[in-house]
Amino acid sequence: LHRAGMKPLTFVRQVLAACVYPPLINSSNLPLDVRQRAQEELGRCVGGSVGEGNVCGLMTCLCIKNEVLNTFSDSLKTTNILNVLVNREASPRTGVLIPVPCHNKTVLSITQLGAVAVPYYLSEEQGWALQVEELQRALESAKGVCNPVALYVINPGNPAGYVQSQKSVLEVIRFAWEKRLFLLVDELYQDRVYGENCEFVSYKRAVSEMGPPFSGTVELASFHSVSKGFSGEYVCGLRAGYVELVNLDPAVMKYIHTLFSKDACSPVLGQIALDLMTDPPKPGDPSYLLYKQIRTVLLHSVKKVHEVVNSLPGFSCPPIEGGLFAFPRLHLTPKAIQKAKELGLQPDTFYCTRLLEEGGVFTGPGWEYGQKEGTYHIRYNTSRALFKELLRRLSSFHMTFMKDFS
Repeated sequence: LHRAGMKPLTFVRQVLAACVYPPLINSSNLPLDVRQRAQEELGRCVGGSVGEGNVCGLMTCLCIKNEVLNTFSDSLKTTNILNVLVNREASPRTGVLIPVPCHNKTVLSITQLGAVAVPYYLSEEQGWALQVEELQRALESAKGVCNPVALYVINPGNPAGYVQSQKSVLEVIRFAWEKRLFLLVDELYQDRVYGENCEFVSYKRAVSEMGPPFSGTVELASFHSVSKGFSGEYVCGLRAGYVELVNLDPAVMKYIHTLFSKDACSPVLGQIALDLMTDPPKPGDPSYLLYKQIRTVLLHSVKKVHEVVNSLPGFSCPPIEGGLFAFPRLHLTPKAIQKAKELGLQPDTFYCTRLLEEGGVFTGPGWEYGQKEGTYHIRYNTSRALFKELLRRLSSFHMTFMKDFS
C-alpha cells in the first residue's frame, strides 16, 4: 500500500517507536496524544519496558474482563474454540455450518479436527445476503450425516464483501438459539465498512440488547484481529488478536483458559498495536485527521475496483460493502471452459493462472473458497486499486482473454 503512495498510519508507528525507545516520550517531535499513549502503554509493562517479562501478562491489563482471550494468530484462536466443540469420537460426527464462499483455512481447521463442514450458500443475487431459509436447508441436509453444533458466520464477508444488516444479525441469533447452535462469528473486518447506509453490527451487542432469553443463553465466540482490521496496513507483521466469549459455562471457560495458556501470546508490540486498534485517536486529538485519511483512501479504492470490474464484459460484481476483497463472478465462454478441462484445471484457476502469467496480476480462483456449481469467481484484493497499473493490466488482459476464447 505504501509503495502505491498511501501514507502510513503514523499514530501507531509513533506510539510503538516511543514504547521501544522511551526517551522519545519527551520529544516535541511527536504529537502530545502519541506521547501520552506511549506512556500509558509502558505503564502496563513490567518495569516500564517492552522487554522480557511482559509477553504473557500484558494483555491481562489490556482486556476488560477475563472472557476476552489474547492469541498470536487468527487461525489459532478459532482452532482452540473448535477443539472444545468437536467430539472426535462421536457418531455421527460433529458438524459446523459454514458460509459459501468462505476462506479455505476455516474448512481445513474443521475437517482436520474430524468434524464435518456443512455448507450454506450466501445469495449472490442479493449481494451475498445470509438467508435463514438457507440455514434451515443446510441443517436439514446434515441429517444422517453429522450432528451440527455450531454456526460459523463471517461479517463483514471474506471473500465476498458483504455487511450484514441488523435485521439479518437478529434473525441469525434467533435461529442459533432455536436450534441450540454455538455461534462462531468472524468479525475481523469490522473496521472496514464502506457501503452506503451500511453499519457494522456486533453480534455480542445484538445478543445483549435482545434481552432474555437470548442475552443469557446464546453461546457466542467473537473473533477480531489487528492484522485484518482497519489497522492491518501497518501491523500485519505484528500478529495479535482476541476472542471474546459470551454465556459459556464456567467449567468450560476454565478449560478454554487452559487451552489458550499452552500457546504463546502475541509479541508485546503486537499486543500494544491491538490496544491501539480498539482505542484509536478520537476527533479533536492531534493525530486524528491523519489517522482518518486512510479510510477515505480505502473507500476510493473499493469504489474503483467495483467500477472497473463491472465495466468489463463477462464480469459481474455486487456492491462491495466491507472487508478487504471483491469476489466478482466470471462468466466464462464454453470455449474457455473446455480449454481449462483439457489442461486439467478448474476454469477459474485457468483464468487466474493466465492473468498472473500474462498480466502479472495475482488473484485467487473462486473454487478455493466455495461457489455454486456452474459458477466461477475470482478473489481480488480491493486495496490493489491503489496500484492503478494493476487495474489497467487486469482490464487489458481480460479483454484479450475474452476475445481469444469467444
